[in-house]
Amino acid sequence: MKAFILAAGIGKRLRPYTKNIPKCLIKIKGVPLLDIWVDKLLNAGIKKIYINTFYLSDKLEGHINKSTYKKKIRLIKETKLYGTAGSLYRNIKYFLKEEKIILLHGDNYSLEPIENFINFHNKYSKNKDLTLMSFKTKYPSQCGIIKKNKKNSMIAYYEKKKTFHGYFANSAIYVLNKKFIVNYKKKHSTAFDFSNDIIPHYINKANVFHSKKKFDDIGTVQIYKKYI
Repeated sequence: MKAFILAAGIGKRLRPYTKNIPKCLIKIKGVPLLDIWVDKLLNAGIKKIYINTFYLSDKLEGHINKSTYKKKIRLIKETKLYGTAGSLYRNIKYFLKEEKIILLHGDNYSLEPIENFINFHNKYSKNKDLTLMSFKTKYPSQCGIIKKNKKNSMIAYYEKKKTFHGYFANSAIYVLNKKFIVNYKKKHSTAFDFSNDIIPHYINKANVFHSKKKFDDIGTVQIYKKYI
């Protein structure tokens, strides 16, 4: 099984911490966020990890080359920001032979073991296109809010709406099934943002794994200061 970590973003909201490093290399209690994710993925049995990069890509490349896990990584340097959906579109060729892959945003932090997520997907999502991981948020208007039924199927999705639709938010951690992968290029050639442009198309076609573990989108200085 392979994974794709989306890590091309500039991280403007994290300045000054991202002035000289890409945001996936900011440290959580002394450990680069990327290293935390790579460790979690490798421990879950992922054999190859693809990482896209744009902002300060040489810094990320240098970090990976000095790491113990460099042989497990394929770094994809992009010449501009294609968006989370656009980057997957451009690189879907690497995953066409896979039965399933992990897709995640490299600036998120989760204490949920990836094994639990994969096991849920394998047990309940064989007939679905993908599985999303959700978490309980204190700030629903700042998140994509998921509604699911008793069988854990996604029945509605609201991306950063001011109106209240619940507290179960999209963590931007996914398992994508082969059906999703092989159809992605023909269905989503113009998509830019995965949460806005992709997820709404998969109502009743996606399952939801709800994590009760700690989760944060390390996207702002206010949130990041909790981990310094």
